[in-house]
This record gives sequence, structure tokens and C-alpha cells, in this order.
Amino acid sequence: MPLEPTPHIWMNGDMVPWEDAKIHVLTHTLHYGTGVFEGIRAYETADGPAIFRLTEHIERLYNSAKILGMPMPYSVPEIVQACKDVVADSGLDACYLRPIAYYGYGEMGLATGACTVDISIAAWPWGAYLGDDAVSKGVRMKISSWTRHDHNIMPPASKTTGNYANSTLAKMEALNAGYDEAIMLNNAGLVSECSGENIFVGTGDVILTPPTSSGALPGITQHTVMALAGDLGIDIQIGDMARSDLYTAKEIFVVGTAAEVSAVNSVDDRDVPCPGPATVAIAEAYADVVRGKNEKYRSWNELAK
Repeated sequence: MPLEPTPHIWMNGDMVPWEDAKIHVLTHTLHYGTGVFEGIRAYETADGPAIFRLTEHIERLYNSAKILGMPMPYSVPEIVQACKDVVADSGLDACYLRPIAYYGYGEMGLATGACTVDISIAAWPWGAYLGDDAVSKGVRMKISSWTRHDHNIMPPASKTTGNYANSTLAKMEALNAGYDEAIMLNNAGLVSECSGENIFVGTGDVILTPPTSSGALPGITQHTVMALAGDLGIDIQIGDMARSDLYTAKEIFVVGTAAEVSAVNSVDDRDVPCPGPATVAIAEAYADVVRGKNEKYRSWNELAK
């Protein structure tokens, strides 16, 4: 999906014109994948643009940096405010927001001690990641030949830039084979997550989502969906799943900031009932809560202005 430029990108405290937001070719993270990032959405609400669960996203950004041992030059409240400033400056009612912290210019070796830690925040318009009809028609999934990271190889709890080479390989394998998205298994052969989403699988009266121990990223949208499911009387539990559970599922949906709530219509060419009743109910509830229409969760909508 092509980028649509907005007026400025926040870089280390300054609003820089979009076309001038550049880094040196010897930036450390460009070579070694040592950055951390977040994907966040702002939605149009009755009170103006609101960034969904902004503070939680930035707290996760800092946790990712802590896992990498990366010292952050700004506080959580400072980056939260910077994100609001970027959305307000964009003039958009709704947008995608990308904060990234990375080791900059200073040293060309694996050590990072001589490098600065730089932070940039950009916003741009972005539609439905898996398609506008991903809820009603669903998406075709393929179990990837690529294994999800192990905790002692590349920590999956950190949203690290380098980790996403693994996800890109899985995503492109799926797209090149004619599918929409990839499902990744861990070293034990258990379901972990998709290339960019958490997964929920209906196995009967219960819907399961994999634990973080499986290699799944602790998802903010995942947490949101579980809270909404509780309000709807839908039983969601955290539990391990084998690939055969995907083939016999009563319904499957995937969630993420970019994908929001998207139904799955098949896995490895095995049809899955789509869209399932829980998928539809949760997708509708999610669409309301991110737009500030659910009073119970209004605190999750942080106004940009």
C-alpha cells in the first residue's frame, strides 16, 4: 500500500518536513536491525482524532527497548505527547502512526555504545491491512515453512525491527503462493501467531489464542478483543494449539492494529466457517470502541488535540 505523505515527521524533538526526514546510510539499525517500533492507529471520533491505546503502545515500545538494553532519550509522557502532536499536525481525522527508536550514526560494528539513540514518529493514511472485506469474506491463510522466533534467539516479546525479517519471509511466501497471510508455528510445532497479527481459534465452546510462551507478541489489540469478548459473554482462553486445530476450527479470526479484526476463511485450503458469530460480534464491538462509542472504554481513546 503506497505511502501518502503528511506535512511533517517528528525526529528527536523537531518537526521535520516529510521529504527531509532522512538518516545517514551508516545508521547502525539499518545494518543490524537494532531498532524497536510500534504500530498505532488514530480514529475519527465525535470529539476529534483520537489515538487508540496510545500510552499502552508507548509503554510497550519502552519495554521492547528495555529487552534490547537500549537507553531511551525521552520519557514515555514525552513520546505520548509527540505522537499527539504528529497526528494534530497531519490534519488527518484518522491515520496510522509509526514511532521508531533506533541506533543512529556513530559506529559500524555490532557494539552500540558509540551510537546515538534516535526517535522518529510518522503518521499517514492507511486503510484496512487485509482488505476492506476481511470481516465479511475472510482471508486465505497458509501455514508458513518459516518457524517463529524462539525466546532465546530473537526475543519475540520485543517489537524489534530485525525480528520482522522472519515475518517478511513468511508474509512473502504466503503472498507468492496466492494466499493473503501466513500463520507461523514455533519450534515445538505449536501455533504462535501470524506474520503481523495475533490469532484466535474457535475449537468448540471456547476460543483459544496462543500464549506468549509460544512466541506470540503480547498484543494490545489481542488484549482489547479479550476484554470485549468478556463483555459479550464469549469465552476466550489462552492455550496451546497444534496445526490440526486450525484445520478443524469452527471459526478463526486474526487481530492487530493494522489488521483490526479480520475473519479467516481457510487454512492450507481447508475451509473454515466464515465469518463466525464471535468474529462478527467482536469486530462490531471493536469498531465502536476504537471510535469512542463505548463509554466503558473511553479512556482508551486519547485525543490528539
